[in-house]
Amino acid sequence: MYSYKAAVVQAAPVLFDKAKTVSKIGKLVEEAAAQGAELIVFPEVFIPGYPRGLSFGTVVGSRSTEGRELFLEYWNNAIEVPGPETETLGKFAKDSKVMLAIGVTERDSTSDTLYCTLIYFSKEGKLIGKHRKIKPTAAERILWGEGDGQDLTVHKTELGSVGGLVCWENYMPLARTALYQQGIEVYVAPTADCRDSWQSTLSHIACEGRCYVLGCNQYVTKDQYPESLQKELGNQPDLMCSGGSVIVSPMGNVIAGPLFGKEGILYADISHREVVKAKMDFDVIGHYARPDIFEFKIKKP
Repeated sequence: MYSYKAAVVQAAPVLFDKAKTVSKIGKLVEEAAAQGAELIVFPEVFIPGYPRGLSFGTVVGSRSTEGRELFLEYWNNAIEVPGPETETLGKFAKDSKVMLAIGVTERDSTSDTLYCTLIYFSKEGKLIGKHRKIKPTAAERILWGEGDGQDLTVHKTELGSVGGLVCWENYMPLARTALYQQGIEVYVAPTADCRDSWQSTLSHIACEGRCYVLGCNQYVTKDQYPESLQKELGNQPDLMCSGGSVIVSPMGNVIAGPLFGKEGILYADISHREVVKAKMDFDVIGHYARPDIFEFKIKKP
């Protein structure tokens, strides 16, 4: 049975600057590892940041030249998976002997389409998986394509069965079911949602899946955006995202956080014993399932 410490990093990237953001990630990984963390989670699209408040020059029926230039800048600061940046992230994981889960904007090397992607690295620094968000929400669809769902994967590791979904994918019952069916034990949920209702969602997932849930958000202020974007952000609040990172036990109880209003790292002990005990009276894919009534499958392309 495994037992270890996990960390959830609530911080701001260096927005629209992948090189400086990767450097910041390295320092944060070292900090969390020094506190004994063996699994470290970063927020949704931490590279190169979640562009909250920006329109990219779009309204229904038209796009502006300026918006396309901004998209190009965002595209230039996305990363390929695998690619040079993932090599560096893998080295961070290997050097600190930690497993990493981190949200990035991925640039497809063939089509140039961007994806909101969650990537995983083993303690040995190997890129062990990626998941492309299957449904960007509302105006996010300007930026990111839809994943095909074939990477709804739970990774069997020495730290347990680890997987996750990105932001509002977690509101999709069948997407969650795809992870439950694979026996997920440690569920990572990077997001850009800082509402109180999000906290309820994460507690529900933990209780439903009888798994640990590591919810991770950014903390971002308007003055952290590049100077060139300040005019467009004029009507936005000074505090763009207040955070709300949290760690929830398999019984649905908050064991770290939620953290609002500042950068910081949350820590909590993860134990296989607690996962097993929680399943005594409810196991969504075991004794509480009814395969004689319900059938579920993921369609193959």
